[in-house]
Amino acid sequence: MAGAFPELVARIRACRLCAERFAATATAHHPRPVVWAAREARVLIAGQAPGARVHESGRPFTDASGKRLRGWLGIDRQTFYDRARVAILPMAFCFPGYDGRGADLPPPACCARTWRAQLLAGLPDIRLTLLVGGHAQKWHLEAPGGVGETVRAWRRHAPSVFPLPHPSWRNTAWLKQNPWFEAELLPELRARLQDVLND
Repeated sequence: MAGAFPELVARIRACRLCAERFAATATAHHPRPVVWAAREARVLIAGQAPGARVHESGRPFTDASGKRLRGWLGIDRQTFYDRARVAILPMAFCFPGYDGRGADLPPPACCARTWRAQLLAGLPDIRLTLLVGGHAQKWHLEAPGGVGETVRAWRRHAPSVFPLPHPSWRNTAWLKQNPWFEAELLPELRARLQDVLND
């Protein structure tokens, strides 16, 4: 079984299911699946989909959102990008592109339908899951409400799951309006993360 996981990751990296869909976007780009995981990972970060910068770099969260997320978690880049400790698996592995107005397109649902259950089955040691944004929260928790409502109810899911808002700078106003997020949720999350990483 252990040998099957790298093969699965290789198959996902070679995936071209959405080639025609991406070619039809305003960015007219090619698929570039970004999969960041090793079978022995203990922490799962489930996000939305790579942005344009991640599409270029081939490494998740290589943007301002990644810097903010690492700040929330209280870990350095080396720990964050250690695949043997932290798996970073968004709901779609490719940059979805922009529409004609320059807005982000949603992650194609076919990506999660095709790959997600297989990937999660291949990660038996996950002890902490971070659900970043609404797409991940709806899939993992079947959360009926919006992101704010789901994050406010974080204690229902802790200590094994923590729903988080997206660390985009677009959410700065929400963070200012909800000081409990930094005062209450983040200290609990950081403590749990250190327990899992250092156990």
